[in-house]
Amino acid sequence: MRFSTAELASQLQGELVGPDVTVDGASIDSRTIVAGQLFVPIEAARDGHDFIESALEAGAGAYLSARAPVGGTAIVVADTASALESLGKLARARLRGRVVGITGSVGKTTTKDLVRACFASTFTTSASIASFNNELGVPLTMLNAPDDAEWVVLEMGARGPGHIRALCDVVRPHVGIVTSVAMAHVEFFGDLGGVARAKGELVGALPPDGLAVLNVDDERVRAMADSSPCEVLGFGLGPDAAVRAGNVVLDGELRPRFSLHSPWGDTDVTLELRGAHQVSNALAAAAAALACGVPLDAVAGALGSVPAASLRMEVRRRQGRPVVLVDCYNANPASTASALRSLAALDAHRRVALLGVMAELGDETSAQHASLRALADGLGIEVVGYRTDLFGPSRVDDVDEAVALLRRLGPDDAALIKGSRVTRLEAVAAALDAAGPEAAVTAGA
Repeated sequence: MRFSTAELASQLQGELVGPDVTVDGASIDSRTIVAGQLFVPIEAARDGHDFIESALEAGAGAYLSARAPVGGTAIVVADTASALESLGKLARARLRGRVVGITGSVGKTTTKDLVRACFASTFTTSASIASFNNELGVPLTMLNAPDDAEWVVLEMGARGPGHIRALCDVVRPHVGIVTSVAMAHVEFFGDLGGVARAKGELVGALPPDGLAVLNVDDERVRAMADSSPCEVLGFGLGPDAAVRAGNVVLDGELRPRFSLHSPWGDTDVTLELRGAHQVSNALAAAAAALACGVPLDAVAGALGSVPAASLRMEVRRRQGRPVVLVDCYNANPASTASALRSLAALDAHRRVALLGVMAELGDETSAQHASLRALADGLGIEVVGYRTDLFGPSRVDDVDEAVALLRRLGPDDAALIKGSRVTRLEAVAAALDAAGPEAAVTAGA
């Protein structure tokens, strides 16, 4: 969205230093500045104020600052992070369109990508990039939406009670989607009940004329209907879901095919995404889109057009080597269980899961890792821990050991690489791709 710096300074009760200019959108990263954007330096592990000059050199039109200006056009404020939230509210007030908010323990980013594709088939649509789902990413998404956006699709994360409610205060969603309540970040919420209350803040923030799109296969999500101030639309695999899937099958690359049934008609859907668990994410997107006026055939086409994001359920094949399922963008018990089941669905002689620690589980850490090990055993999968004994005694301790382990597998075998971001397992995937003379091939690329 385009704003004059004089207008922003007035709204923020800040001081405009330098000429009044027009800015279009905003960024907190000087490396990704687009010409004309507002640079917002954030004080975190690294102080963004140290990169103001770099942002100006990259083409920033102006910047916020809680320090003395260093040239160009500055808006001096007391706190840049607080100012960014205020700017998000300002952008939302200007938006003539409406907002879709998406939360849940798993599937937020993929569902966001599917919702964006469905809405964009019919409406002018903007959406958060990557996993911009916190107090910084959400207002940035609003600021970077075009002025004529009819829908803005936002992912909403939480690391404590009240976080989603605060994000809703900024963006005032009209449609809210809750994908799941699972054992993720549970150390911040105490237990699954705390997780459910946090995710339910999105439903409670919807207006009376809004729409709550809920996963009725998840009992904690389904219960949110009782506190919804607006219409509820359920999705899932069960017969009581208004938008549901039937005849789900996976092809040899783990791509799901299914029949979509809804009050707006029935159709067949084939996904490019990998794993049976992606069907639920597709149903969430379909329910929201159909209810908001996207035609059924457009929904089916859009769902099938979304590729897997990097490091999320990527099926990688190399000539003469095992198939490798790379799903190490992040990990929690629910997503790891889905990944293990996907590995088990691959046609393979031997299956090995290289698993890093699942972080932020608090008192549940040992029990949840043991549970995943038991699931793997039941599926006939060998588990090797990456720098952890939580999955049992079999482990490797560095990238070279992990690559050596995986290279010992044959062409009829399959492997999974999965772990939380803190494990940096993407380094193993990259090193495995670089090893040997054969060229890496990513299925569906």
